Amino acid sequence: MDSQPSELAEIKKILETALLASAEPLTLNELKKLFEDDLGNETLRKLLDDLREDWQGRGVELVQVASGWRFRTRPELQSHLQRLSPQKPPKYSRAVMETLAIIAYRQPVTRGDIEDIRGVVVSTNIIKALEARGWIDVVGHREVPGRPALYATTRQFLDDLNLRSLDELPPLEELGTLVAEPDLATLAAADEGVDEDASGEAAAAPAGEPAADDPGGPEDPVLH
Repeated sequence: MDSQPSELAEIKKILETALLASAEPLTLNELKKLFEDDLGNETLRKLLDDLREDWQGRGVELVQVASGWRFRTRPELQSHLQRLSPQKPPKYSRAVMETLAIIAYRQPVTRGDIEDIRGVVVSTNIIKALEARGWIDVVGHREVPGRPALYATTRQFLDDLNLRSLDELPPLEELGTLVAEPDLATLAAADEGVDEDASGEAAAAPAGEPAADDPGGPEDPVLH
């Protein structure tokens, strides 16, 4: 599509309006539907890059995530916006966040894999909470007796972290303690899901012995 500068400016205005009005990220194919004439991917990406530059330095920015393009408020301004809704948001426990991190960095993994790494029995509620939030999903089954489910992270997980792919996750050795990692901590604080108490897990027991509830003693081991 060969367009004059005035036409490109109008196209960019339409893109900007659609992205601001959409609650979800929009893919290139979805953005193309805004126009009768065919708009090539290269032209569309160039206009989106121009639009991103236009919004530099403002309180809102245009970003590309796994599911497409979207506008978002800048993270450094979130503390101010939260004053409009001062109620304390529910948070996920250390156990939930460690489980999520293991799945993110070791995927696909089974529940048994997670238990081997963390050294504690993974509560069903933890898996259900992560599935309900849309951060993990079953992507297959391991071909061993019992065919345990294989878990992996989703596009929603990447979108919530403002990432385009898993390659953009920070190296694990840079995380320190998992729950202190800024992006994962932000996910926990911003979520509206169930508050899962860290003591709701059972400590791993020796073979042949039932696992006992962990009453909140020493912290669970952290993935290194």
